[in-house]
Amino acid sequence: MNSDSTLRVAAELKNLSVIRRFVEETASALGADRDMIADVILATDEAATNVIVHGYQNQPGPIEIELHRSGDAIVIHMRDRSPPFDPTSVPPPDVTQPLDERPLGGMGIHLIRQLMDEITHRLLPQGGNELTMTKKGVT
Repeated sequence: MNSDSTLRVAAELKNLSVIRRFVEETASALGADRDMIADVILATDEAATNVIVHGYQNQPGPIEIELHRSGDAIVIHMRDRSPPFDPTSVPPPDVTQPLDERPLGGMGIHLIRQLMDEITHRLLPQGGNELTMTKKGVT
């Protein structure tokens, strides 16, 4: 299966389960193994949560998630219409600091970076953001 699969949902926390199920079913159909699927689900869930909570600030808006296979990789494009924000510009957290001395937040983006092989961001011409996450290793 090499065709694109797309999900469009309202940016609401209650839709995270729909997003996770879509990612799991699509990545499986694209040939990903269980470990890869788990990584892709978690990274997508973190990114979607960031869009809902920080991008839209719990206000109405759409999220579009597209998955496809490109060679040995699963590619996820997440699009939203929230204010511009480039998560790739966020510096990595200082994980050597004790937990109680670290600022709140920032670990979701760090987790996405650890789980995925490539992450890019672009502003959409019509407004909004597109985050592209790539996970290599599909056999």
